[in-house]
Amino acid sequence: MELQTFRLPNGIRLVHHGIQGPVAHCGIFINAGTRDENPDEHGIAHFIEHTVFKGTRKRNLFQVLNRLENVGADLNAYTTKEETCIYASFLSRFYDRTLELFQDIFFNSVFPEKELEKEKQVVMDEIRSFMDTPSEQVFDDFEDFLFTGHPLGRNILGTVKSLKKIDREKVTGFIRRTYQLDEVVIASAGNIDFRKLVTIVSRYFSEHPDRDAPVPRVPVEHYHHFREERKKHQAQVHCVIGAPAYPFGHESRIPLALLNNMLGGPVMNSRLSLALRERSGLTYQNESHYSTFSDAGLVQIYFGTDPANYEKALAIVMKELKRLREEKLKTSQLQIVKNQLTGQLAISQESNLSFMLAIGKSFLLQNRFEPVSAIIDRIGSTTAAELLDIANEIFEENNLSRLTFHPRSAKVDQ
Repeated sequence: MELQTFRLPNGIRLVHHGIQGPVAHCGIFINAGTRDENPDEHGIAHFIEHTVFKGTRKRNLFQVLNRLENVGADLNAYTTKEETCIYASFLSRFYDRTLELFQDIFFNSVFPEKELEKEKQVVMDEIRSFMDTPSEQVFDDFEDFLFTGHPLGRNILGTVKSLKKIDREKVTGFIRRTYQLDEVVIASAGNIDFRKLVTIVSRYFSEHPDRDAPVPRVPVEHYHHFREERKKHQAQVHCVIGAPAYPFGHESRIPLALLNNMLGGPVMNSRLSLALRERSGLTYQNESHYSTFSDAGLVQIYFGTDPANYEKALAIVMKELKRLREEKLKTSQLQIVKNQLTGQLAISQESNLSFMLAIGKSFLLQNRFEPVSAIIDRIGSTTAAELLDIANEIFEENNLSRLTFHPRSAKVDQ
């Protein structure tokens, strides 16, 4: 697999993966997210993602939306704690149309006050929906505790209170401060000659000068260890156990991903699924996530259960973590774990959209893309002893924090 790259004079990077077939995927990735917000801007990165489609200097809201959707394309966007992405899937013959719209949205959005006020109501409804879903809220609150005092701890949506304070001046100020052109990547996967793609991208993006001088991100220098019990209006107990972990570029990132997948990955035979659900019948939902940022990371283990089963389920999770720290995998066990993750990675590459999103994020953070073959090689070279060392570093019992949401009617022992 060969990626083709190009850098415009103003710093914008282009990365392209040529594929066969009629459908193409393209996205513009901006290295700005929730962690770049000032305290009085909480939720603004996500709010911009919503409102960037509300009109430009030459298009109203409906013209923006119809520009691609009228030709059967799918226009979308997302925000994370470190990035914002606008992307689309479309027939390859509409590359020019798509990139012209991206340029118009990125440089010419006007954020009409009337539309901002309407969209605030939409995002407030999204916030309230999130608050009604404790199985999701518990993850965000866990991160808030773990990164106490640091912007990475803020949830992406913001709050109803913080959203009310956002206006057009704050929106345009955030964009000027954080949407730096040398921190922008245009990623593409489609059937187009690369020279033609470079010509299109240069036509629409090269004439724009950079914005304000960049403001350095606040580094993550410490984590907060905690045990928190909260009461919520809910039927189940929702619990997250977790710890700090390796950042995106760390040499042990892939072995930890292997360990996490074995523990509670998206499979029915993970250790947590077998122990909590299949053998004990205590949970419907249990999982483990390893999240990476540019300079930080965390592992979060989640389960939801009936209040009467909470202590038993918690003990089972702690027992499984102890197994990771104390029991070295046999050769046959290690090979099964490697085969499982290798297969999942290979299947994930079948989606050209997912691949485009992956190369965009990777170039945004590291200006390079680690091919799946290299990841598979790293999986293959991982030893049982290495996994044991990582388990003892990451899942050491005194290193683990915990957040539990109990039903209001349940008794909580502090």
